[in-house]
Amino acid sequence: MTTTLYKLDNCIQHYQWGSPTAFREMFGLSNEAQQPQAEIWMGAHPKGSSQLSGSQLKLSELIDQSPKSVLGDYTYQRFGELPYLFKVLAAAKPLSIQVHPNRHKAQAGYRFENQRGIALDAANRNYKDANHKPELVYALTPYTAMNGFRPIEQILLLFKQAAINALQAERDALLANPTATGLKAFFAAVMNLKGAQKQQVLNQLKQGHLQAAQGSLAHAAHRLIERFRDEYPDDIGLLSPLLLNVVELAPGEAMFLHAETPHAYVQGVALEIMANSDNVLRAGLTPKYIDVDELIANTRFVPIPPDTLKLASYQQDNKRCYPVPVDDFGFEVLTVDPQGHQQYLRGAEILFCIEGEVSICAGQQLLTLSAGESAFVCESAKVYRYQGRGTLARAFN
Repeated sequence: MTTTLYKLDNCIQHYQWGSPTAFREMFGLSNEAQQPQAEIWMGAHPKGSSQLSGSQLKLSELIDQSPKSVLGDYTYQRFGELPYLFKVLAAAKPLSIQVHPNRHKAQAGYRFENQRGIALDAANRNYKDANHKPELVYALTPYTAMNGFRPIEQILLLFKQAAINALQAERDALLANPTATGLKAFFAAVMNLKGAQKQQVLNQLKQGHLQAAQGSLAHAAHRLIERFRDEYPDDIGLLSPLLLNVVELAPGEAMFLHAETPHAYVQGVALEIMANSDNVLRAGLTPKYIDVDELIANTRFVPIPPDTLKLASYQQDNKRCYPVPVDDFGFEVLTVDPQGHQQYLRGAEILFCIEGEVSICAGQQLLTLSAGESAFVCESAKVYRYQGRGTLARAFN
């Protein structure tokens, strides 16, 4: 009998912004060393491939052995690999202000850095692979983030209220040219502040923040500024809440981020699914490598209306569906009951148990997932059945 269903042992990434307690409290995962556990990776990315439980075989190796059977003809012909990376993310501290490149620029950047001989694990490496990185975030707890540029009129208002006189000329220039070109020039001027001028701006931001908080927009922005200041008191990223939309996701809500969109995750636990990439360009709020020029070259300077940030979803039988405008991945949340349901496959899938206990059956194979556990289903299974009491997240393409 050919095995088509596998429980996964997943890689945990220990980034400094992660939570030492969230995964233990939600999923019972141990953390005896009390390290910051930031992300659980479910997928076949070379930086952290899942492993088949009870085996020494990595998921990436399983795919390499029989890619058409594991991925299916469509996925193999279209992508040549598992096209998505599925994560659980636990942010106890703010993540960096960041942008992910589009596919064309990722390919060019990856090729360029390879030609320069920059090691893949080098601190100053921007492009870890040649892929783009659109992504969806689904909140498991209340989740705070920043996503995309605010409308320009909001940016002008918030900077005016913040009384940062050292940026008066830059604000006047944006007021005179409230376009993508003007926004790019303003953002570049802010992110490239150095030395005495940078310190003057940060001092004025700190002195003016109390009187600046006029209305809900300013209150939300300045709450984040104060939170960021605890971690990064001299970082120009303190200005980012004046530039970027602040979004609060309730559990069960989701948002989508296109490549080339500036964003930062602030606090909370969420599921995250993205194209199979680890390309991150950073501009602030991080001790990691910052490359403002490369980030600006990979950013679309188009404001996003705040009322469009949350992703529309719809209910279909026992599924909550979250449609996305890319074909690298799909995402659904399944309510599982004792009666059971079946799912036909077009490509390989990863299932993550959010809560409860769920049995999954493919052919003669059966496994059970508890909260925090995940499974991989090969396309060659063609169909699987799931039942129990709980909630599953389904990653597919």
